[in-house]
Formats: sequence, C-alpha cells, structure tokens
Amino acid sequence: MSYDSAAWGALAFALSILLGVVTFYRWRSRGLAAGLRGAGWTVLPVAAWLTGVLELAFDIGDSVGHWALHLVFSPVVWLGVVLAGVSVVLFGASAVLAGRGRGQVGGPDGGPDGTQDAPPAALNRRRVGKPAIDEDLGDIEAILRKHGIS
Repeated sequence: MSYDSAAWGALAFALSILLGVVTFYRWRSRGLAAGLRGAGWTVLPVAAWLTGVLELAFDIGDSVGHWALHLVFSPVVWLGVVLAGVSVVLFGASAVLAGRGRGQVGGPDGGPDGTQDAPPAALNRRRVGKPAIDEDLGDIEAILRKHGIS
C-alpha cells in the first residue's frame, strides 16, 4: 500500500464516518427506510476507494477545473470558441439556403441559367386515359400490372 493509497483510504473512511453519523440521525428521526438508504450512501466512499473510482473522480474533476480555468483566461481558447460559433452559423445558413432551393449550381430549377432542362422524350410520354402524376410512379404501376397487382 503506497502513501497515496493510504491518503485516499483515509479520505474514504472519513467520508464514510461522516455519512454514518448523518445516517444514524436520519434513521432515528425518519425510520428504517431512511436509515437503510443512508447506510447505502455510507459504504459508497469505501467502495469507490477500493475500486479506484474515488481517485478517478478526483482526476476528472481536476481536469475539468483546469480546462475551465484555461477556457476563461486564454485568448487562444476564446478564438477557438469564436471559430466554432462561426462554423455553426455557416452550417445554419447553408441549411436555410438549401431549404429555399438557393445556393445550388445552375439555379433552383437545374439549368445553368435557371431554366429547367427539358426531359427526354421517352420520359415525357403519357399514357392515354390516365395522366401520370410522376414518371417514376408510371413505371411502378406498369411493373405492378405485369405481376397482376392493380
């Protein structure tokens, strides 16, 4: 057992003793259910020390604290935050333009000058009697009829 481990163990036992005292008073004032719940909380610090989670939680908290301190006082980090904001604005603007049909090469209708390209003659034919709403739907209807599905 190293000195570091002994320090973490002392912290875990101190927390457990403190929680044990609180648990005792809660058990006396609120009953057995509160006492059992408190007992569960009481053994957690020792369990966290034995599994290494206590030191891990401290390391995570220490790292987040250093990151937050660096975030607040570093102009380079603020430049990164500003660039991330610019990126979000650019993605949002591109989504708005795409939703309106703008910003596409050749204009919204597909032609280089904004005029619609003429479809091939085979796709332009319609069946007699039923106007096709969509050429693809007409092909699907033909396949379904071929297999006897109407």
